[in-house]
Amino acid sequence: MLIFVWVSLILLAVWFSFVFIKDYLAHRSQLENSSWLKTSVIGFVVNFFDVLGIGAFAPQTALLKFTRQTEDRLIPGTMNVANTIPVLLQAFIFITIIEVDPLTLILMLLSATAGAMIGAGIVSRLSERKIRITMGIALVVTAGFMLARIMNWIEGGGDAIGLTGYKLVFAVVVNFFLGAIMTAGVGLYAPCMALIFALGMSPTVAFPIMMGSCAFLMPVASVKFIKTASYNRKAALAMAIPGSIAVLIAAFIVKSLPLETLQWVVLGVILYTSATMLTAAFRKKEA
Repeated sequence: MLIFVWVSLILLAVWFSFVFIKDYLAHRSQLENSSWLKTSVIGFVVNFFDVLGIGAFAPQTALLKFTRQTEDRLIPGTMNVANTIPVLLQAFIFITIIEVDPLTLILMLLSATAGAMIGAGIVSRLSERKIRITMGIALVVTAGFMLARIMNWIEGGGDAIGLTGYKLVFAVVVNFFLGAIMTAGVGLYAPCMALIFALGMSPTVAFPIMMGSCAFLMPVASVKFIKTASYNRKAALAMAIPGSIAVLIAAFIVKSLPLETLQWVVLGVILYTSATMLTAAFRKKEA
């Protein structure tokens, strides 16, 4: 069954790359004013720490917002497109090196993908104000899961590498909704890790499941964003290339770092960014 996963990941990578490159070349004379250097650094940094478990979407939102590299309404699509290839690499690596029950893995991957197909179509049509409100709330939710992980508030955990019965059904349903809301900027890693831990699975199993879920859903969601022109082409490409390099460095060379202090810093930045998003959204309405 894992052969099905590997073949699917390869096909998704080829399909997404074709659509992305075709769209980029068709609009190469109309690229945005984003900085190649700034967005490249952002792509490298967030994907490096993504491999180590920090998650990419929340800090990436903050960095894109602070450096003013793209319009707020384009942030969800830009992040999905930019991180697709790096996440596919992560999935290949962690599905290969960490043992997980194939049935549990495949069902959770497919449910996240189905959720993303619905979510991306909705998010790509939202106005800038609605995007700001959605992402502001999404960042608060992400911060909540991060805080719960840091403080060890989520009880559970075990050594199981798969699920059966009602637990499997519950996990598949929840992962469907996680896939849907991820397209709006809610990182899947933190809530998926919390879900796996709470159901009594080994914490290490979270990595192939959450990375595999993102690898299956992100090409589907990203193609929707590409076809509706709901992303920043220049920033997406600039973040994708160094982001892929960062994944390989983090996975095969660095492997682990003391991340406790960094997690608190990221948490603070996420909450600040959420506040600025929501303030801008409601201030615009009043005006």
